[in-house]
Amino acid sequence: MTTLTETYGDVVRLPVHFDDLDAMGVLHNSRYAVLVERAIVIWWQERGVAFTGGGPTTPDAFNVVREYAITFHRPITGTGEIAVRFWLDRMGTTSAEYGFRVTSEDGRTVFAEGRRVNVRLDAATMRPAPWTDHGRELAAALLKN
Repeated sequence: MTTLTETYGDVVRLPVHFDDLDAMGVLHNSRYAVLVERAIVIWWQERGVAFTGGGPTTPDAFNVVREYAITFHRPITGTGEIAVRFWLDRMGTTSAEYGFRVTSEDGRTVFAEGRRVNVRLDAATMRPAPWTDHGRELAAALLKN
């Protein structure tokens, strides 16, 4: 598998630190979810959708992960930069279905891939709520055609 020719979604490069590794010197399985989370959060934060001062900057920042699935292909063996490619397979009324790949920095080696579903919540009721038009406009850049 290669991600070099894919043009949909986006790629965020992140470091793997020594304390991310397990006793065998490979990236601990739980850290993949953290890296995917950080990549997605960075992308939205750069577009003004974030948490600042203890609250969301927009209603779309108030969302939770409903589902997360990952398949591991090869271990990450040590520290250094990796790349997280992510995209939206579907943007529903209240949910967003992401696909992702964790790869080597050049995209040639796929370490893991999976899916993640986020649901936007109403902050007052904690029930699913529709994404805003502005959030949908931003998310359109991530949609896989």
